[in-house]
Amino acid sequence: MTFSIVGRCAETGQFGIAISSSSIAVGARCPWLRAGAGAVATQNITLPALGPEILDLLEAGESASVALDKALTRHGFSQYRQVAVIDQHGATALFTGNQALGLHNALAGEQCVAAGNLLADTAVISAMVAAFEATNGEALADRLLAAMHAAMAAGGEAGPVHSAALSVVSDLLWPIVDLRVDWAEHDPIGQLDQLWQAYRPQMDDYVIRALDPTRAPRYGVPGDE
Repeated sequence: MTFSIVGRCAETGQFGIAISSSSIAVGARCPWLRAGAGAVATQNITLPALGPEILDLLEAGESASVALDKALTRHGFSQYRQVAVIDQHGATALFTGNQALGLHNALAGEQCVAAGNLLADTAVISAMVAAFEATNGEALADRLLAAMHAAMAAGGEAGPVHSAALSVVSDLLWPIVDLRVDWAEHDPIGQLDQLWQAYRPQMDDYVIRALDPTRAPRYGVPGDE
């Protein structure tokens, strides 16, 4: 039903998540990030509350593994959850309940953790980690998308995927990247990549616009004069 990559850039301290699913609007329920704290992907039969609760615990100084354990303990039905976590130090934690759907796998790598369920092959997850690690030095969003493309090349889900999302946080209170394809009949990851390529040259401009409107770049749209 879902596969994801949660990653951290050791050079910038940015956190990011890329995720795709056969379900609609995966970006509305599953990726959770907070600057300076970490990132969490909640999936399988997801409980969205786990994301912010784990981030609160990370922000309070708990490690990734302790934060994950505490949040899961607070709620029932953990056997249906799959959760991947990375903290501000790059430490990771992962959990897959015994009621996870279909073929499933989760694997931690260097500054990343990938997880998935209803997979075409468990090797999909190792392909994601390998792609993320192999693109070290590139922008975090590019590394996350490389992992998603590698997942699809390795077989992806057992059935078609229909939604995808990409989110990155830096040292600001809001995401610097927050892109979603909520439903596509074909290739939502490719469409997400196209969105990123369109957004990439404007990303820093939107930060400038927010922090100093007097320096806001103009794009020639009606009213932007």
